Amino acid sequence: MKRGFTIIEVSILFVIFLIVAILVAPLSLDDTIQAKNTSRWRNVQADFSNIYYSLTTRLEENNVNFMEAFQTIMDNETKNNIPSYKINSLGNKPVDENYIFDNYKVTYSNAVYSAKIFATPQDNGLKGYIMYDVNGSAKPNTWGKDVYGLNIYADRFEPFCKAEPLKIQKQDCSKNGSGLCCSNYYLIGGNFD
Repeated sequence: MKRGFTIIEVSILFVIFLIVAILVAPLSLDDTIQAKNTSRWRNVQADFSNIYYSLTTRLEENNVNFMEAFQTIMDNETKNNIPSYKINSLGNKPVDENYIFDNYKVTYSNAVYSAKIFATPQDNGLKGYIMYDVNGSAKPNTWGKDVYGLNIYADRFEPFCKAEPLKIQKQDCSKNGSGLCCSNYYLIGGNFD
């Protein structure tokens, strides 16, 4: 004798599928957003590399100071200042005091950035830091999610933690890290946990 499904059996299956969809959808959405922000970060990092090459060509021709020229370019990209803005750590590890910024600015592409320029370069040639929030003041405003950073040297811009071993970068991009090393980790193809 053929028997179909009862309304109760169909209802139970529907509820199970609904629960699975509710559990899986946010994970998938979060990964999609993270992938989009990482793609934006790759573009920003490439743009900063292009800025460097453009600057060095002009500097050689016109004998202009690199940092002054860089600041002029960034000022031209700035739409306005943003008075209140807070960046969160990705995980349990707090962000080192050196990477706490102020004087945030909004670019014409609605990203938020801040630069910290040192009065004198460090022994390794480091002249300062840049933080860049690829999706602007929209949440989550978290290192490694939508906020990334670059070191400024006289001869290049370099993502935070580029010189660190891959294991350290991956660990810092987890819930036990600060998220600073995600600036380089995602550029080299690391995955988000």
